[in-house]
Amino acid sequence: MSEYLVLIYENEASWANADGETAGKMMAEHETFGKNNASKLRGGNALHPTSSATSLRRDASGKLLITDGAFAETKEALGGYYVIEAADLDEAIAIAGQVPAPFGGVEVRPIRVFD
Repeated sequence: MSEYLVLIYENEASWANADGETAGKMMAEHETFGKNNASKLRGGNALHPTSSATSLRRDASGKLLITDGAFAETKEALGGYYVIEAADLDEAIAIAGQVPAPFGGVEVRPIRVFD
């Protein structure tokens, strides 16, 4: 079995404008996803908006530069993730296809294990 990271990208503005009913529906759908895939889930969390992010980079001289905000401004931002275990990419895609993401989509990436 391999582990995969399922990254959830969504439009933050759509979430900011969503009513309580929409947010409640999404939470219920994530709970259902969790119950339906409990044996395959290894972890996951929602993230605060990109406005709360702090980015760190090094300049050409190696000096650490710290800036407020995400690395890039995009329409769809990383809003959360799941770590899943799957036999192969096809199974990982089948599981990730169940992740609720009404304002965007998901990305599936294999987790690299270093010995």
